[in-house]
Amino acid sequence: MYSIGKVNEIVGGMAIRIPNSDQQISELVYDSRKISLPEESLFFALSATRDGHEFIADAYNQGIRSFIISKDVPFLMDKTDVNVLKIHDTLKALQDLAAYHRKQFHFPIIGITGSNGKSIVKAWLTQMLSIDKKVYQSPKSYNSQIGVALSLWNLQGHYDLAIIEAGISEPGEMDALAAMIKPDIGVFTNLGIAHAQHFKSKEEKLAEKLKLFKQSNLLIAGSFYVAKEMVENKPLFSWGYLEQDDLQLLEQQQVGQETQLDIQYKGSIHQLKIPFTDKASIENVVSCVAIMLNLQYDIANIQKRIYGLKPLEMRLQLKKGINNSSIIDDSYSNDLASLKISLDFLQQQNQYQKKSIILSEMDGLEENEKFQKKLSEILNGQSLKRLIWVGKDYDFLSALHIPEKLFYPTTASLLEDLHTISIEKESVLIKGARIFQFEKVVERLTLRSHGTVLDINLNALTNNLMVYRSLIPPQVKLMTMVKAFSYGSGSFEVANLLQFAKVDYLTVAFADEGVELRSAGITLPIMVLSPDADTFSALIKHDLEPEVYSMSFLNDFIAFLKDQHIKSYKIHLKLDTGMHRLGFFPEEIPVVIDRLKSQDQVVVQSFFTHLVASGDPKQDEFTQYQIDTYSQSAKLLEDGLGYNFIRHVANTSGIVRWPDAHFDMVRLGIGLYGVDMDRKLENLEQVSTLRTTVTQLKDLKAGETVGYDRKGVLHRDSKIATVKIGYADGYNRRFGQSVGKMQINGKLVPTVGSICMDMCMLDVTDIDVKEGDEVLVFPDLMQASKDIGTIPYELLVNISGRVKRVYYYE
Repeated sequence: MYSIGKVNEIVGGMAIRIPNSDQQISELVYDSRKISLPEESLFFALSATRDGHEFIADAYNQGIRSFIISKDVPFLMDKTDVNVLKIHDTLKALQDLAAYHRKQFHFPIIGITGSNGKSIVKAWLTQMLSIDKKVYQSPKSYNSQIGVALSLWNLQGHYDLAIIEAGISEPGEMDALAAMIKPDIGVFTNLGIAHAQHFKSKEEKLAEKLKLFKQSNLLIAGSFYVAKEMVENKPLFSWGYLEQDDLQLLEQQQVGQETQLDIQYKGSIHQLKIPFTDKASIENVVSCVAIMLNLQYDIANIQKRIYGLKPLEMRLQLKKGINNSSIIDDSYSNDLASLKISLDFLQQQNQYQKKSIILSEMDGLEENEKFQKKLSEILNGQSLKRLIWVGKDYDFLSALHIPEKLFYPTTASLLEDLHTISIEKESVLIKGARIFQFEKVVERLTLRSHGTVLDINLNALTNNLMVYRSLIPPQVKLMTMVKAFSYGSGSFEVANLLQFAKVDYLTVAFADEGVELRSAGITLPIMVLSPDADTFSALIKHDLEPEVYSMSFLNDFIAFLKDQHIKSYKIHLKLDTGMHRLGFFPEEIPVVIDRLKSQDQVVVQSFFTHLVASGDPKQDEFTQYQIDTYSQSAKLLEDGLGYNFIRHVANTSGIVRWPDAHFDMVRLGIGLYGVDMDRKLENLEQVSTLRTTVTQLKDLKAGETVGYDRKGVLHRDSKIATVKIGYADGYNRRFGQSVGKMQINGKLVPTVGSICMDMCMLDVTDIDVKEGDEVLVFPDLMQASKDIGTIPYELLVNISGRVKRVYYYE
C-alpha cells in the first residue's frame, strides 16, 4: 500500500491537484465496472477501444477519489475532494508502479512465457511447490500489458516465491513485460502457431518472447525450442532428447493412462511415472521437473508430487445448476487476486437476485492479519447473501456483513451436509484451492447431461465485440443480436456479458425471448423483430420495443396502447429497401408520417432497413442503392415528424465493408460469435466449440455395414468409433456417408453410414484413439457448412437445447 503522494513520485506525474496526499492506495482500477474498495482505489484512465476518461464520472460516483489521467477532464475541474495526476501515458504509469512494487520483494520470481502451456505449467508448479512453500501465482491468464501489472501489484511479503505468466501477440510487446517482471528464473514452454499472423517468421516470434529473460539468472527451456546459441550470455538449463541436454529424455512408454519416462540427470538415469499420455501434458510436466531440479528438489520428492497432478480446467466456468441455479466453477485455485476476478464475474450475473459463495481457506491466511482484513473488505463489498466456508474457522469470518454464514472444517463434512442446504434460484461461486477438491461440490450442484457439450468462450466473445467496436466511431451506438438463443450460444448468459460491456441495444426475434431476458435481470433496451398482436401485453409489461413493419400492425398497436392509456411508447420502424421480407416500402412513408402525427401513443425510437448482400462485392451496386433509398426515406421521415431518431442500416458485413453506412447505430450479429463471413478480420476468435466423446470402439471386417439401412459399407478392415451426438443434438443427417469430418487427437476422421438420432459413427482406422477421447464436432465451422450446402448460422442455431452449455472465462 502506497500513499498517493508516493505514487506520484514513482510514476513521475504532474500533480494537478492532491488535496489528500496521504490517501492510501491498495487497489489499481482501470474499469469503472470493477470497483470493490473505492476509498483505497486509484483509477487509471487508459486509452484503448473505449477511452477510460469517459468513465471517470462513473468511478467518481462509486467513491473513487484518486485518478491518473492523460488529458484534461472537465468533470474533475471543480471537484475539490479528488487527487488528480496527469501523465502522458497512463498505461506506462500503471506498469511503472507495478515494476516499482515488484522491486520491493527479494524472493525468487519465476517468469513463464511460450505459445502454449503457460497457465498449465504455472498451476502445476504452484501445486507441486505449495506443499512446503508459500507460492504466489498470477491469476487466471493475467499475462497481458495490463494483466501482468495487476498480477505484480498483488505481491506480498509473506510469499516464498512468485510465478508470473507473460503473453504477447505482437512485436514490441515483451519489453514492457520484462521491465515489470524481471524474472530471476525464466521458463519457456513451447513455440506454436498462436498469433503467428503478427510475426514475419517463427524466429522473430521466438526472439520477441526471449526478451522476457534478458535479466534472468537462468533460463529453462526445451532444446527443440531454444538452442544454447540463441541465448547470449545466459545460463540455459535445457531439456530434450540431445546428449548435451541438462535433463535428457531417453525413452517413454505408455502404460494404461500413464507414461513411463526414462530421464538422465547429472549422469544418473531415473524413471518418472507421469499421469498423462498426451504430448503437451508430458512436455508441461517435464518443464515442471526441470524447474524443481533447479530449486534443489530431488527426483524422488519430485516424483511423489507428480502423482498429485491432474488435468486442470484452467478457466472459470458457468454451468446450469440444480433447482434453477447458476454454478460458477472456479475450483482449481484460490488467492485474493483470482478471488476478485471471480467475484467480478459473479456480480455480472443478473439472472438471480441471490448471490452466494462457497470458499475454501487460503494459503497464508492464518498468520497474516493484513491478509484477513483484505479478505474481509473484499467479501463485505459484494452484497453476498450466503458464505459457505471450508477450512479453519477464523474470528474475522463471524464479523462479515453476510446474512447467512456456514462453516465446515473439511470438504467431506460439507458434502455430508450439502443435501440440507437449500440452493435454489441463486448464483453460486465455488472457489477453492486444489487440495480442497471442490470439484466434488461442483459435481453435486450441477445438472447432469450426456457427454456432448458446447463450450462458449466469453473471453472470445468480449474480444470480438471489441474488434467490431474498433471499426465504428465512438459516437455510433452498438446493437447486438441475441435472437435464436444467441445464435445457439445461450440467452441470459451472453446477454449478461453484453450488458456488462455496455452495448446500447439487444435484439431478439420474438417477444418471449425478450421476456426471458427481462426475467433474468437484463435491463438494456431490447428490440423485438417479429412481434404480433398476441404479444402486445408482454411487450408493455416487460418494456420491450417492437419492430413496426406494416400499417395494420401500427394501427393495432396504437389502438392497444390507447386502451391502456399509454403514451410515447418507443417503436422501431422497418423500411423494405430490397429484402422483401418485412417493412414499409419507401412510397408508404408519407402515409406513415400522417398516421404518426395523428396520435401520441408511439414515438419512433429508430428507423432502419436490412441490407441484402452487404458482404458480396458483386452486389455492391445494389447495396449502395439500398443505402441511398434508406437515406432519402430517413430524411423524409425526420422532416415529416419534426424530431430525430436513431438511424441504422449496417449489419455485421456492413460494419466491415460499408463504413459510410454506420449512421447512428450498427447491428452486430454472427460476427460477435466469431464467424467472419467476409474473411477480412484476422483477430476474430472462435466463440463456440462443440465437443463430444468416443463411447465405444469396434473392429469390423471388410464388407460389414454400419448404421441404419446398411448404408455404411466398409471396403477394408476398419476401426469404428461411436460418438455421443446425433441429429437430435443438431448434427444434421446430411453429414452422414463421410460428408461430415470430426477431429480426434488432432486428426480428421469421416462419418460412416447414416447419422442416428443420438449418436453417429466415425472411421478411426488410421489414428490412435481410445474410448473416452474428446471429439471436436466442427473443427472448421465454415468448411462444415459448405460440406452440406448451408451457412454457419444454421449449424449454430440448430445445436439442440439438450446439449449442455458451459460458459468459461479465462
